[in-house]
Amino acid sequence: MLGFCRGRRKFLAASLTLLFVPAVTWIYLFTGHFDDGKSVSLSPLDAQPHSPRYAASSQRESLEVRVREVEEENRVLRKQLSLVQGRRSSHRHGNRSKTYSMEEGTGDSENLRAGIVAGNSSECGQQPVVEKCETIHVAIVCAGYNASRDVVTLVKSVLFHRRNPLHFHLIADSIAKQILATLFKTWMVPAVRVDFYDADELKSEVSWIPNKHYSGIYGLMKLVLTKTLPASLERVIVLDTDITFATDIAELWAVFHKFKGQQVLGLVENQSDWYLGNLWKNHRPWPALGRGYNTGVILLLLDKLRKMKWEQMWRLTAERELMSMLSTSLADQDIFNAVIKQNPFLVHQLPCFWNVQLSDHTRSEQCYRDVSDLKVIHWNSPKKLRVKNKHVEFFRNLYLTFLEYDGNLLRRELFGCPSETDVNSENLQKQLSELDEDDLCYEFRRERFTVHRTHLYFLHYEYEPAADDTDVTLVAQLSMDRLQMLEAICKHWEGPISLALYLSDAEAQQFLRYAQGSEVLLNRRNVGYHIVYKEGQFYPVNLLRNVAMKHVSTPYMFLSDIDFLPMYGLYESLRKSVVQLDMSNTKKALIIPAFETLRYRLSFPKSKTELLSMLDMGTLFTFRYHVWTKGHAPTNFAKWRTATTPYRVEWEADFEPYVVVRRNCPEYDRRFVGFGWNKVAHIMELDAQEYEFTVLPNAYMIHMPHAPSFDITKFRSNKQYRICLKTLKEEFQQDMSRRYGFTALKYLTAENNS
Repeated sequence: MLGFCRGRRKFLAASLTLLFVPAVTWIYLFTGHFDDGKSVSLSPLDAQPHSPRYAASSQRESLEVRVREVEEENRVLRKQLSLVQGRRSSHRHGNRSKTYSMEEGTGDSENLRAGIVAGNSSECGQQPVVEKCETIHVAIVCAGYNASRDVVTLVKSVLFHRRNPLHFHLIADSIAKQILATLFKTWMVPAVRVDFYDADELKSEVSWIPNKHYSGIYGLMKLVLTKTLPASLERVIVLDTDITFATDIAELWAVFHKFKGQQVLGLVENQSDWYLGNLWKNHRPWPALGRGYNTGVILLLLDKLRKMKWEQMWRLTAERELMSMLSTSLADQDIFNAVIKQNPFLVHQLPCFWNVQLSDHTRSEQCYRDVSDLKVIHWNSPKKLRVKNKHVEFFRNLYLTFLEYDGNLLRRELFGCPSETDVNSENLQKQLSELDEDDLCYEFRRERFTVHRTHLYFLHYEYEPAADDTDVTLVAQLSMDRLQMLEAICKHWEGPISLALYLSDAEAQQFLRYAQGSEVLLNRRNVGYHIVYKEGQFYPVNLLRNVAMKHVSTPYMFLSDIDFLPMYGLYESLRKSVVQLDMSNTKKALIIPAFETLRYRLSFPKSKTELLSMLDMGTLFTFRYHVWTKGHAPTNFAKWRTATTPYRVEWEADFEPYVVVRRNCPEYDRRFVGFGWNKVAHIMELDAQEYEFTVLPNAYMIHMPHAPSFDITKFRSNKQYRICLKTLKEEFQQDMSRRYGFTALKYLTAENNS
């Protein structure tokens, strides 16, 4: 059939070419230019009889007459084609609707092509052309952590192929809204608008419907889209989160032009035998027309649905059927099909390639011949990539391509389509334009303004802070090469953890597989994993820390690093210290003394006494004593050895201890990237804001050995790197002087004396 359609298209194109090209060519050669069908006079001499130009003019006039005759013949041909195609279409649809009306009396081949395509049957797979800059509206119901992660793959596939502005309407719960609002804001994709609608407010609309489907109450919310979406919105494409596009979504949007009569729903036939009721003994599905329709992809004509009183229609149908069915098995799909069973005229059936379903018991292979013709893949099987299908490798590769595709590449501008300029984007461009590209430290300065795509709570997170307001969250950041530390930290720290992970899209999927395969990590729901996607040439260490800090829900946080293991019981010990030192009413930074081992295998000390013994034996050392003593010297380890009560220490130059502070403490300064001064600057700011540094006498943490980071290697080997770091330090100190005045002068003095 596809071959036949292609052949017919070629024949029509060839026929039209034979009609149009000779006429247009002769007109062009003899008249040079036409304006509204009239020739343009080249000079007054052209009007003189007996002149060669007069003869040419007469010839042109006769040609014009012939051209008009050809145009009239073309108009008649177009009308005949329209009628023929219209009769075919009416016959196929049971004469339920009017034929497509083509524009007559014009030589515009684009109108002709659109008319022929609209008259063709759906098996040809062609659609009318969508306006170049027309906005395409997409609605998705998305709730929870897993769905928020799954929908990203769908969005990537749509963005990859699209050539039109997009407007996503996301019906989301509070979790999905927080995740996706941050994701889209930091993604900064041009010509994409996102609006959110509170799914929790819609629960009352559908909560009366008993539902056995795993999607729960959110699986019923497509039913209320006519009421939820703006009254001004006339049409929308509705998608499940487990959809992958293999073509431009504009092709699907164009199908709306094929709706006729009272058709208001565009759906693909269900490819499983579910609604036939023969899957097992006593299987009793909801009523459906034949095989029924799958609601993973829906075209909704919202304006007409509202006029038809869709709300009343589906509610009455659901109430009637629930009297005997008692509950839905496939959520909204059961109710959509029950309505269609009573009102088959509502449906415009889409070709199966717009929703190739890979669920269990499907016969999707029978609805298409060649995978190259497929448009949308629907991963509606609980087994996902393990489905049985002869083309499963093709489907799997398509899915994995977008799963691991670098989302930063989708930030490209739409050519020729004006879009509303985002305020954040404008500010960013202004900041970047103020930088001097000839500055040797330009790349360092630019990094401060780089917007990194961020996916919060990449995995399920579940934790309620303790009611006594003493709770503490461990905060850290990491990249792929420190992933092995996660399990050890979870064993040492039983409290909540907030982590920022700097990963590529492909690495994020590796991390997901690692976490889902770890029994230790699977058993911890109180760890928030926030993915900050890679971009630029520097490791944005302080941005990562800020992301992790921003999503702490406890009153206090322990600012650590991923390569440190806290002592056993530190979580509970810190909660007691918070009370004893009156942290809620004072500005304190509690210092956890830091030690290190050079051994990859360490019998971790279970008490201060055991740790001191290991120090004496040379198994442990104070952190960086041999390369950077100034970083932790003010902790006063000699005093700590015998201390039994907390003691206060003063700030000194280059001090960078690990501290416990209130959640509202200052952020880290983003100008410091890679290696060097990132923690030092933060501690300096705490001191400027008059935090008291208090060392805890019975607390400790131990740094575990690892290979040097890429950034410290650059610092050691690249002179320009060190020069730029020194420049940034000086600028930071100047900023401190401006912000804190006279009290900040000590930082300049201390730096000069060190």
